[in-house]
Amino acid sequence: MRAESSQTQCAQQECDKQMTSEQDIYEEHVLDHYEDPYHRGPFDQATHAHEADNPLCGDKIQISLKLSDDGKVKEAWFDGEGCVISQSSASMLMETIEGKSLEELNEFTAEDMLALFGPKLTPNRQKCCLLSWRVLQAAVHSPLDADDDEMETPSFGGPSLGEET
Repeated sequence: MRAESSQTQCAQQECDKQMTSEQDIYEEHVLDHYEDPYHRGPFDQATHAHEADNPLCGDKIQISLKLSDDGKVKEAWFDGEGCVISQSSASMLMETIEGKSLEELNEFTAEDMLALFGPKLTPNRQKCCLLSWRVLQAAVHSPLDADDDEMETPSFGGPSLGEET
């Protein structure tokens, strides 16, 4: 009986080691990316962009990319608001993807993103970390049209607001 109790206690201690405490999430490299993010802010030379939010917590991320003609990421920028995890993981991702090809971006998985971040996260915290990864996956398929400002708004067959007087 004592041996079983000892084995159970050892198994629990090993499990406890694998679970990351909230304090461990804020490792030095995570805080470095949060306090001094890589390529954070608006980027007016983007060729591709997308934004999304995490409705569970309100985190928001926008990713803007400048892709070369041969399909490589020349520059990657993000902007947004949210928790340390969402913002620092976006910074880490921007730094990691510059110079990568579209094929390499397609091969970059959610597991790769979680490994890039570092500390093990609970499922809800994983969603914060993966937000920028999800936005990136959409951004590479969301080219910006340079003539968007000059395009007329679509007509849906009804009168415009100016015609309703």
